Amino acid sequence: MSQGRFVAKRTLQGIGVVWGVVTVVFALRFVTPGSAINAVAPLDASQETRRAIARELGLDEPLYVQYGEYLFDLVRGDMGFSYIRGQEVTSLVASKVPATVELAVAATVVAIALSIPLGVVSATRRNQPVDWLATLFSLAGISTPNFWLGIMMILVLAVQLGIFQTSGRAVAGVEVLAAIVGPASFIETLRLWLAHITLPAIALGTYFTALITRLTRSGMLDELGKPYVRAARAKGLPETLVRYKHALRNTLIPVITVLGLQLGTLIGGAVITEAVFSWPGLGTLVIRSINLRDWPVLQGSLIVIGTSFVLVNLLVDVVYARLDPRVVNE
Repeated sequence: MSQGRFVAKRTLQGIGVVWGVVTVVFALRFVTPGSAINAVAPLDASQETRRAIARELGLDEPLYVQYGEYLFDLVRGDMGFSYIRGQEVTSLVASKVPATVELAVAATVVAIALSIPLGVVSATRRNQPVDWLATLFSLAGISTPNFWLGIMMILVLAVQLGIFQTSGRAVAGVEVLAAIVGPASFIETLRLWLAHITLPAIALGTYFTALITRLTRSGMLDELGKPYVRAARAKGLPETLVRYKHALRNTLIPVITVLGLQLGTLIGGAVITEAVFSWPGLGTLVIRSINLRDWPVLQGSLIVIGTSFVLVNLLVDVVYARLDPRVVNE
């Protein structure tokens, strides 16, 4: 199978998954208790007013008609209208996506910067103090809930020491890049951005860091024991070249797979972290929509999260096929 057909096959499978997500999200509205009309209508609304609202929302149509219209609107990029907020859902959800993606990417950068060097050092110095500390760190990282870690960091690093900000998002990442050539001070913009994003990025990426550290360590131990590594050492290749060019490269193939899966998880799973740090992203929007019973916004947010997960996994499949062409024919 060519790589083009492989990508086309994965794309069709991704479309099927997105269709499944849309169907489940649409069905959830009808299987959960309560009525969408109650969230819009005043408490003392008459039956005539309630029937008018139902006609306006299309709720008086048969279920298959509502489902068909919902799919047709989604294809056109229309996620509906939030009567509670008085705003188009598509524009509202789109305005929250950059903050969530920025936080997920920052958490991933923190995880990669810490976990891969730590995993390599732990594997090459097995059963030494550095290995024990790395193992203890990864165990603590996997075992610690990110909401608890976030609260502790706020209390110590933000409230007591005043190093970071407790919550919010003062500037976006793109504003930091714009400050390089713009009139604003780059140093001040960068400092402000780091003061707000550092703590949520660490809280969100700690579990991810611990997971990649363990994966890198076990992969490196497996690769360093293989015959091609012994042959490279026997030929007199420098140890640094053997470790980082040959062993680490082969170790990174499963690591990239996990990175992609976890990045999708970070985009969709940042709900608690965003709530703790009042980060204005999709997670915060989902929680507020649940509290308000704002179904159009909740449905739109869940569909965007599911679609982003599929896109990230599709990108990982493409990268994986480039690194290891054997997966194309499996």
